[in-house]
Amino acid sequence: MNDVVDLTLVRHTAVDVPRGVCYGATDVPLASTFGAEAAVVSSKLRELAPFDRVFTSPLSRCRRLATYCGYPGAEVDARLAEMDFGEWEMKCYDEISDPRLQLWFDDWLHVAPTGGESFMDQQRRFVSFLRDHAADGRLLLFTHGGILTQARVLSGVTAEEAFRTQPPFGSVIQCTIHDS
Repeated sequence: MNDVVDLTLVRHTAVDVPRGVCYGATDVPLASTFGAEAAVVSSKLRELAPFDRVFTSPLSRCRRLATYCGYPGAEVDARLAEMDFGEWEMKCYDEISDPRLQLWFDDWLHVAPTGGESFMDQQRRFVSFLRDHAADGRLLLFTHGGILTQARVLSGVTAEEAFRTQPPFGSVIQCTIHDS
């Protein structure tokens, strides 16, 4: 990439999915608290604007937040989607009988869920996005916890720390990424 990318990343607001359910690529509904959470995000973004380009994940939980925050024309880019958990999508972790589950828990950086993608697969697609937009100035991204984790890793936080301290729903973080 040989550039510096200045990012403001927004994690979508809370979702209406029971705790312990594996979701990522599934287009799940937002929690009833959306309005209150979105108002807080919008206020934070007004303090950080302007942005040169605004992008969003294709999933409705991100597109809806982008629209609420005043960016109905945000460019949709599939590389900003959450990790695809394949056959595990919308299953409770406790009910997944796939033998790959333990392999994934042991090496979540490199092992992909059956039919899904690994942490490193997601990182490759995010780096591809960054390379394509490195010269685009200040970027605002409406995205997911997985992409926020990727951005934090690429800006110098270890993968283990980034995964352990994932920003909560509705978080707005800023980071600078060098030479991804």
